[in-house]
Amino acid sequence: MKLLSNSILLFSVILLTLVVSKANAFSGFSLQQVIQQDTSKRDTSKIKTKNNSDLDKKIEYKATDSVRMSKDKNIIYMYGNARVVYGDFELDADYIRYDQKKNVIFASGRTNPKTKRYVGRPIFKSGTEGSAIADSLYYNSATTRAKVFGVFSEQEGGFFSGGQSKKQADNELHIKNMMYSTCNLPHPHFGLMISKGIATEKQIITGPVYMIIEDVPTPFALPFAFFPKTNKRTSGILLPTPGEDASRGFFLQNAGYYLGLNDYWDAKILGTIYTNGSYEATLSSNYIQRYKFNGNINLNYASTKNGIQGQEDVGKNFRVGWSHSQNPNASPGSTFTASVNVSSSTYYRATAATSSYDQSAIAQNSSTSSIAYSKVLAGGLFNFSTALFANQTFSSRQIDLQLPTFNLNMSTISPFDSKNRSGEQKWYQKITVGYSLQGKNTISTQDSILFKPEGLRQLKTGFEHNIPIGMNFTLLKYLTFSLGGTYNEVWNFQTIDRRYTTFTDGSYTFRTDTLSGFKRAGSYNLSTSMSTKVYGKTKEFKNLGNIQQLRHVMTPSVSFTYSPDFADPSAGVYKYALNQDGQRIRNPSTGQDLTYSMLEGMAFPGSFGGRQASIGFILDNTTELKVRDPKDTTGTGNRKIPIIQGLSFSGTYNFLQPTRKLSDISFSGRSQFTDKLGINYNGVLNPYLLRDSTNNGIFVQKLEDSRYFWQGGKIFPRLQSFGFSFDYGFNAEAVKKKNENYDKLKGQVEKQGMTPLQSEQLNAINRDPNAFVDFNIPWNFAFQYSFNYSNILGVSQITNTLNFNGDFNLTPKWKFTFNAGYDFKNSGLTPMNIAIYRDLHCWDMSINWIPYGAYKSYTVTIKVKSSILQDLKLSKRQGFYNTYQ
Repeated sequence: MKLLSNSILLFSVILLTLVVSKANAFSGFSLQQVIQQDTSKRDTSKIKTKNNSDLDKKIEYKATDSVRMSKDKNIIYMYGNARVVYGDFELDADYIRYDQKKNVIFASGRTNPKTKRYVGRPIFKSGTEGSAIADSLYYNSATTRAKVFGVFSEQEGGFFSGGQSKKQADNELHIKNMMYSTCNLPHPHFGLMISKGIATEKQIITGPVYMIIEDVPTPFALPFAFFPKTNKRTSGILLPTPGEDASRGFFLQNAGYYLGLNDYWDAKILGTIYTNGSYEATLSSNYIQRYKFNGNINLNYASTKNGIQGQEDVGKNFRVGWSHSQNPNASPGSTFTASVNVSSSTYYRATAATSSYDQSAIAQNSSTSSIAYSKVLAGGLFNFSTALFANQTFSSRQIDLQLPTFNLNMSTISPFDSKNRSGEQKWYQKITVGYSLQGKNTISTQDSILFKPEGLRQLKTGFEHNIPIGMNFTLLKYLTFSLGGTYNEVWNFQTIDRRYTTFTDGSYTFRTDTLSGFKRAGSYNLSTSMSTKVYGKTKEFKNLGNIQQLRHVMTPSVSFTYSPDFADPSAGVYKYALNQDGQRIRNPSTGQDLTYSMLEGMAFPGSFGGRQASIGFILDNTTELKVRDPKDTTGTGNRKIPIIQGLSFSGTYNFLQPTRKLSDISFSGRSQFTDKLGINYNGVLNPYLLRDSTNNGIFVQKLEDSRYFWQGGKIFPRLQSFGFSFDYGFNAEAVKKKNENYDKLKGQVEKQGMTPLQSEQLNAINRDPNAFVDFNIPWNFAFQYSFNYSNILGVSQITNTLNFNGDFNLTPKWKFTFNAGYDFKNSGLTPMNIAIYRDLHCWDMSINWIPYGAYKSYTVTIKVKSSILQDLKLSKRQGFYNTYQ
């Protein structure tokens, strides 16, 4: 173990010295300095020349300054924005000389006498190859040979600059003292210096090659090298990131191999090793079919060791992730999506969220997965969808599966209306009818027995039909009425049966058995509702500064619902609870016979409650201020400030319920005071009093009484729960500026053409902009606070949390970020994450540090940055949950 620890520590130091960790294995870095050439304007003066290859080729030339011809030497001189076109060879430069006898074209720039800069460099293009820039060049139009000095050219995602190159007639290229780099600047920050070499269509063979960083030659060299040019994504080694974890020791993270399988599919095989003996393995793959679909697959396995050496507790964990999305235009009328995230219950805690140290991911208690397909049928009248669902609860190791579920929904129709109707609808023509069918297979069990017989026996299957019928109309112009009803029918292929056992003290227990067999049951309800809007506003204020007026809008809604008693055993769904002697058991709280539903816990338990005749009420409120706009110079402008947005109260009153007819009153709302500050709040008001429960005169607990609060002399109902939350950002322009920069770059790239790699990079930024550090935003600070209060039967509990994060630019190239929170219950800070980023244009350096806590660690990363992120001045945060790594 000590040998492994020392080896990893030594290799970490070497990697940090090399500053080449986590290099991007894609060969698709795109040319950012695309040269726009105007080929539409060509000079009408043309000279026909004879050569050995093609007698019909013509040389077209022009210049904005002057064109001079030497008759004795048969040489043409072109000055100022000169241009020459010969077949598929195009050349632009400040100065061009064409020797007609030797068929040699020479081009160069010039030194500006004021700025002393070399300008007007030759820009040339041959055939389908991309444009290139050079200091000067010679081109033989007869042999197509060329000699170029100080070239800057993009080839298959890499950039060649400097040195000399000579193109032979067979398209073989000889190069000397040329730099190869993924940096897109004419003077790159780093690269491989090729002392001499030969480049063909499929390969590059070089002599001595050595690395140069910031113009400093390094000892990392090779006597010769061979680079295949496959003209597609290529495979390669991925170097690891070194670091230290408080519990697992020093590590080398994400070392592996990249597989460029083809233009539509790639894969990465990665591994991480720790000095305490833990290790992780990852297989990830991205796939894309342009204009059709794209997605990614991730398979993770981890073996973690904890405890004293020799007595370690070894844990095995796994994770399977799959994301798939379909282009809306790929198959109109049908869609297929997938979002799968299945893992062992301790995976995120054991691996520190795959070494991302994301606190929200580590603390999560559940995950959800789905695979869905939908299709429109019968010209849009029906919509069919089917899906597979999985929900995991990590703390209890409970897993709920729906394999599969399907829905068939019919659009609402008016069966009595005529397509050729003219004039207003008659009352019966306003009647609407709908239909929906749902079916599912469900399993709810522990993950340890999911695929065992005892787990599969818990499969539950069923169908549900719903037929809503309604009619809407307006009365007295301001009142909106609706009448209708709903019929619900469920089909289940399992039911339950309970066996009760009573004891002498009146208590009882029961055993539940699941029985196979078809069971059909139906229910219905009738309803009517009315709603309107009430507007109120004050007179204009004259002595309240910029405040002019207060406006209040109320939206009251009242509904009435009736349904028969489906909970009576005579309806066929409920059964009487019988003891071991076959006698009915009394409910101790109500004194009535105890019953239970045969469909309890089944795929579709249905809506089979007792008789109901209830009134439901909702009151929605909106309040806003009208104030003068100080930015308006005319003095007549004003703006509205919302004070209360959607403050609603809701509840029901059931006339047929024997006691406690009034339900709890729920309320919720939002107040947006400024562009930066908004508050969400919600709560529950209980209208009933509490009474003391005693045993032999000794207080036991509080119980809910059947008396209302006003019957006990109370003015207000009891506050049973209340919560509010808000977030505040001190730099509201931060997100706005980030989106503007993204949209600007996206427009430029789409205009010039976007490679598949660029498209994926932009999609990654769009999916999760918070996963990237934006150097264009000088500073930002935000915090989020939430407060929750509950009082259940006199026992109160308060929870509140505070999280804050921010970043600021130490210099235009250095950024400092932090993320932490405060635990009010334990009176201390939650785990903090501190990071420092350095923008090196084509490189990216980051230091991530968690200074304390269970996941205390640090990592240092220096890697080549993608071309898209260079122009956006973004840096990729270290994290696992983003598709783009």
